[in-house]
Amino acid sequence: MSEKKPGFFSRLAAGLKRTSSKLGESVTAIFTKRKLDAEALEELEDTLIAADLGAQAAMRVTERLAKDRFDKEVSDEEVREALAEVVAETLEPLERPLALDGEQPRVVLFVGVNGSGKTTTLGKIAVKLKREGRNPLLVAGDTFRAAAIEQVSVWAERAKAPVVKREIGADAAGLAFDALEQAQAEGRDVVLIDTAGRLQNKSELMEELKKIVRVIRKKIPDAPHEVLLVLDGTVGSNAVSQAQAFMEASDVSGVIMTKLDGTAKGGALVQVAEKFQLPIHYIGIGEGEEDLQPFNAEGFSRALAGLEG
Repeated sequence: MSEKKPGFFSRLAAGLKRTSSKLGESVTAIFTKRKLDAEALEELEDTLIAADLGAQAAMRVTERLAKDRFDKEVSDEEVREALAEVVAETLEPLERPLALDGEQPRVVLFVGVNGSGKTTTLGKIAVKLKREGRNPLLVAGDTFRAAAIEQVSVWAERAKAPVVKREIGADAAGLAFDALEQAQAEGRDVVLIDTAGRLQNKSELMEELKKIVRVIRKKIPDAPHEVLLVLDGTVGSNAVSQAQAFMEASDVSGVIMTKLDGTAKGGALVQVAEKFQLPIHYIGIGEGEEDLQPFNAEGFSRALAGLEG
């Protein structure tokens, strides 16, 4: 999937094996000594929906198989190939590198629920940017948790970049404003702002996120230039409701999905993509900086279907 990280595809495939194995077992059970009839197609559709692919993608897979193979015997491999093709077609238009070009500093806001990997993802991107010759400033905007402030500080050290932070309970919007002033004064080209891991049912926290965006725009009217929604790959279909909540609270511009190492729910990325048509910038399969890689639709689709890369 990436020349920089040999074996990333195989590690992604291993991570998604719980999804692909579960699908494989179900498909084998459905089609053993049986032709592709209406009942079998319905069972297959239910199986794909259970794998968190969503109804629309599941329907397209069964329609594709029915077109060529109806009333004929169908192999496990044929079902997997059809699945991979449909998923790739859905995701390829959304495969997009994170571009931080334009008037500087570029302001990037990271949003997502508690435990999604948001703060770690910010740190990994900071390291990547520094390696590319950029000059980032990190902002520990989750002022609710000491652990989050410490986490941003650790990643700032790894990236050899400065971090703006305050005491627990400080006003996150004011912190963001001060950080932008510092970035402008120091000639920083990217500002990476962490936010509290908001639960989508906590309206007051969502209101605070809106406030951060308003205050940022007082300093830089067209900022934040990117609002990256970090989704946990293990939450399955719940990722859709999370995405919906953050879309309402801020102008989400792109998605990063983490924790795809060892999940049976990786198909949820297809649902989120289908519903919101958001660019997908990265996927993550582990804790290390190299475990966050640019999203590759074909590689992801084949890994999800349990096929060779």
